[in-house]
Amino acid sequence: MLKVGLTGGIGSGKSTVSRQLGAYPGVVVVDADLLAREVVEPGTPGLAKVVEEFGPEVLRDDGSLDRDRLGALVFGDEAKRKALSGILHPLIGELSAQRWADAEASGAEVLVHDVPLLVEADLKDMYDEIVVVDVPVEVQVTRLVELRGMSEADARARIASQASREARLEVATAVLDNSGSLADLTRQVEALAGKWGVTHT
Repeated sequence: MLKVGLTGGIGSGKSTVSRQLGAYPGVVVVDADLLAREVVEPGTPGLAKVVEEFGPEVLRDDGSLDRDRLGALVFGDEAKRKALSGILHPLIGELSAQRWADAEASGAEVLVHDVPLLVEADLKDMYDEIVVVDVPVEVQVTRLVELRGMSEADARARIASQASREARLEVATAVLDNSGSLADLTRQVEALAGKWGVTHT
């Protein structure tokens, strides 16, 4: 089974690529963001640990995690961010390993691990191939402002908090340029899947 790490900065279009690849027979996508949500669902040990560390104010009225409030608490505070990572990363790693084993057992040809912070967490050695969805920073800013309603300052702060474009490109074994149209991106995804030996037909 080919193990592929898929990454890209915020607003790069990584989720679009992830969805497209997941539509190919023989490809299993494991989404680190979804796993991160799963490990803090109500009733999980993960959520209990987060509340113990950050207090009950990070919960919504229904007992679920208020991700925006937690994000505001840890954003820009290195100690709190590290504390949160210390809780979540082992749990995500455990669940991720289980999903990888499930994919292998199911006979998947390609496992795509969608990991926003692949470079930041130095995970490059876990994969046979690293695919980076790449766009210029100004395109990221425009998308975050227009599509997600962020202010330009917030958008730039979020981009600056992630690995640089150069650091991502340095570890890439394949680069998908998403500064053009969706059709252009789709063609690149098709070519990449073809290289892996998976096709829609």
